[in-house]
Parts: sequence; structure tokens; C-alpha cells
Amino acid sequence: MAAVEVKVPDIGDFDEVAVIEVLVKPGDTVKAEQSLITVESDKASMEIPSSAAGVVKEVKVNVGDKVKEGSIVLILEGEGAGAPAATAPAPAEAPAPAAQAAAPAP
Repeated sequence: MAAVEVKVPDIGDFDEVAVIEVLVKPGDTVKAEQSLITVESDKASMEIPSSAAGVVKEVKVNVGDKVKEGSIVLILEGEGAGAPAATAPAPAEAPAPAAQAAAPAP
């Protein structure tokens, strides 16, 4: 299992923004693009998404912290945790359309 550092992406013209909400905790399973934290500038608030899927190993920020582009938000256990989560829905989805297609036919 590889550890993946999830960092704050480009947040526009802001140098630093305050963390106003942490949406995950260690042990949580997250999907790619799932919101991890909410940050706020003078003008707006925005949610920072995960760049990868996996299980949260360690959260590196707290409410009230200031973050900027490149700041580490959390550490994910990537490969082993992310792969089963990514493959598990596919088999579940495949039979569903077949069942729906078969149901209207008769």
C-alpha cells in the first residue's frame, strides 16, 4: 500500500486561506474528487477535493489552520485501499442494466 499525499491544488489568486471545516477523519474511505476540507478567503469559501482514492491515514490540517497551494491536507493509503473500492462498484453496476433491460422486454 502506497501512501499518497493529498495537497491543496491551485486555489486562484489567494495566497493563504483558512480551513473552516474538516470533512474526513482517519479511517474514512474517500473517492477521487470527494471533498476533504472547506476553506474560506475574504471573498468566498470552497471545498478542496481529493486527488486520489483511498483510506485516510492522517489528517494534516485542523480548523483554523491557514493553507495555500501545495500544502499537504492529508495522507491516504492509496493502492491497496483504492483499488478494491474502484473495482467493487463495476460488477454491481453491470448486472443492474442487464436486469433492467430484461425486465421491460417480457
